[in-house]
Amino acid sequence: MQKHTTGNPYEKRFGYSRAVRQGPFIFVSGTTSIDPQSGEILHPSSAFKQAQTIFEEIFRAIKALGGDKTNVVRVRMFITNSGDADQVGTAFKEALGDVAPAATMLVGTRFVSCEMLVEIEADAVVSYE
Repeated sequence: MQKHTTGNPYEKRFGYSRAVRQGPFIFVSGTTSIDPQSGEILHPSSAFKQAQTIFEEIFRAIKALGGDKTNVVRVRMFITNSGDADQVGTAFKEALGDVAPAATMLVGTRFVSCEMLVEIEADAVVSYE
């Protein structure tokens, strides 16, 4: 098993990896818009910008484990406010529209910080190397 970690303070605090690869499968943990250096939430007033930042972090994690965004097969998006659904959906389409993975968006979630508007997790399947 391969693991990828970042400077996200919650990874160390709670003891998990940003992403794990087992065989051809890559599982990316729920990812929020956190600055790994400061631990502060980026873009606290924009679900769209948070989602863009999150997708960039997810793609970095997948790349670190030998895949790329075209390998994404499933995405789960969790948002606090239904009014943010269109913004997050737009960010999703911009990030993965051509890939068109299976996706779910759940509304009404609470996160460990009230500044977190969005959390996203993803699964990818890559070939054996």
